[in-house]
Amino acid sequence: MLYTVKEVASIIKTNPSYVYKLINCGKLPAIKLGAYKVRQEALEEFLETYEGMDVTNPEAIKPLK
Repeated sequence: MLYTVKEVASIIKTNPSYVYKLINCGKLPAIKLGAYKVRQEALEEFLETYEGMDVTNPEAIKPLK
C-alpha cells in the first residue's frame, strides 16, 4: 500500500512539510510517482526504528548505528 505525503502526515499527526523534511533528509524512504509516495512498510519501519526518540528536528536525528 502506498500513502501520499498528506496521508502520512495525518497518520502520524503532523503536517505535510514535516513529512517532506523526513523524506528529504533520508529518514523516511519514499518513491516519486508524480508526487512522493511512502510504502506502508517504510512508514511502519520508521515508526518502529525511532519509537521513544525525539524526532522533532529530522536533520538532527542521530544515526542508530
